[in-house]
Amino acid sequence: MKEFDVIVVGGGHAGLEAAFACAHLNKETLLLTLNIKMMGNMPCNPSIGGSAKGIVVREIDALGGMMGKAADHHYLQMKMLNTGKGPGVQCLRAQQDKLEYPAYLQQLALSTEHLTVQEGMVVGLIAEEQKIQGVILENGTRIRSKAVILTTGTYMESQIFRGHDVKDEGPDGEKPSLGLSPYLRSLGIETFRLKTGTPPRIKRDSIDFSKATVQPGTPRRLAFSYETKEFIPVDEQELCYLVYTTPRTHEIIKEHLKDSALFSGLVTGVGPRYCPSIESKIVTFADKERHQLFLEPESRYTDSIYLQGFSTSMPVDVQEEMVHSLPGFENAVFLKYAYAIEYDAIRTEEYGPNLEIKKWPGLFIGGQICGTSGYEEAAALGLIAGINACLKIDGKEPFILRRDQAYIGVMVDDLVTKGTEEPYRLMSSRAEFRLILRHDNADMRLTEIGHQIGLISEERYQNFVNKINNINKAVEILKENYLGNREEINAYLRSVNSDELTGGIQAFELLKRPNISYEALRNFVPALKDIELDEFAIEEVEIIAKYEGYIVKQIREAKNMAKLEEMKIPSDFDYINMDGLALEARQKLDKVRPLTIGQASRISGVNPSDVTVLIFNARKAKNEQN
Repeated sequence: MKEFDVIVVGGGHAGLEAAFACAHLNKETLLLTLNIKMMGNMPCNPSIGGSAKGIVVREIDALGGMMGKAADHHYLQMKMLNTGKGPGVQCLRAQQDKLEYPAYLQQLALSTEHLTVQEGMVVGLIAEEQKIQGVILENGTRIRSKAVILTTGTYMESQIFRGHDVKDEGPDGEKPSLGLSPYLRSLGIETFRLKTGTPPRIKRDSIDFSKATVQPGTPRRLAFSYETKEFIPVDEQELCYLVYTTPRTHEIIKEHLKDSALFSGLVTGVGPRYCPSIESKIVTFADKERHQLFLEPESRYTDSIYLQGFSTSMPVDVQEEMVHSLPGFENAVFLKYAYAIEYDAIRTEEYGPNLEIKKWPGLFIGGQICGTSGYEEAAALGLIAGINACLKIDGKEPFILRRDQAYIGVMVDDLVTKGTEEPYRLMSSRAEFRLILRHDNADMRLTEIGHQIGLISEERYQNFVNKINNINKAVEILKENYLGNREEINAYLRSVNSDELTGGIQAFELLKRPNISYEALRNFVPALKDIELDEFAIEEVEIIAKYEGYIVKQIREAKNMAKLEEMKIPSDFDYINMDGLALEARQKLDKVRPLTIGQASRISGVNPSDVTVLIFNARKAKNEQN
């Protein structure tokens, strides 16, 4: 049996990103999956992006990952969210074709150099010399490698729930991954039970859309990948729709709570707080008269409508009654019933910020096995795990993104310092530096890093450098040129309801005003006409100007935090017996084993006085070493 550099277990969004990253870094990679035809499958929401998540996809692309390219390839609808708010929370969301999206990724995986795809169920690991050196398949086959990445998604010991009907089953009726979870526990790796779910799918022709509100895409050229050059016009995109639950819907749910797998006690795993089932919404928000539901097409080639916001674990007969109570769904025909799914994940204290299991070097994890929810979070973690597995093999330092560098950095730091008892979901509110972690500037933050790692080609990198140079030149010209009290300028200002000029003003300062556009200023600053900027680069220049004060403030705050991140903590610190630490801090620090003072300061239960003690001991240890 051939030996590999890296073995990736699982062909979902995390597994594919991990496998692509390793193969693109010239590591001989084996991707083991239960079913090749289900690689890249979207068992729940047929969409990519959303609040914070859309920015994560941009970050994946900026680092050299593949999700953005796949999402741009066959989307049904592309929409920019939160356009009425500031740039710090704006993000993309694309309705995907549930058939085309995985087909694209499967074809890519099967044709990628250095990547071998094989079907098989992993039930154990080759654990020798206190490190992981390969996997053991269900049929007893042993395959050796220098690193293993587990990306089992929601398949590990998974069970499907509909009312009191429980099946050992994976998403979309696939077989579960059995045996690996108890094996991990035998190695001393602690797991815990999590839960998620999915709504019913309804036959399109059985819905009366006249009772719903149309939700079109955004009429702009939008894409996740910075390399995408072709865009689907909005009038060729599919429509989504909005409806609301009714009082009768709420009555039915309340009458049948005892029949819900979630409320009957059958489900023991903790579900996602920010994506709850419809019965959880009715109970938790009892004062709300209605809840919004989005009707989303799943493919150009099927008549399936996804009822977003209506996830449930009710029995099928109750599901029918619930759905038929919705406006326009009186005669709805089910194509697929909703279900809850419970599965095993690995405790967050078991892995470090490089996503390597602390007790077993060579074993990395990515995706929902880390305790997260969502395709985007999974893909990002898979990419980070893949990069770090390759760096480990090459004897290089791990790749760890800071909280001020990327939402991916926020997510990993949250997981390893704060932990989670429920499926973790990224949101813009989790990022303290969200104005510098924007949708538009992911390439400015991460493409240089992706190029250094080896995932960004030289051609793409040079195009990026040219873009940055042109943006900098445009900003420089705007700051060098002053505009005065001229009639043509004042006429423009009047047309956009802005105060006229009575004296001279820097063009850059004028651009800070609301309603003032870069394109308009090109008419008054001739030097700008020599700068080549596309619409996305122009947007970047406008944000730099209009939000300069806020951005500078956040950069200053990030630099202050970075000083604590630069203070390393010795790996052999004896926290339990360290004088001056509170009891809770000793226990939490010993469990998490933070790498830096900054990471230690964010651990729940570690107070400022404890941080002071850590700084003293870290400096003392450094002086003794020198």
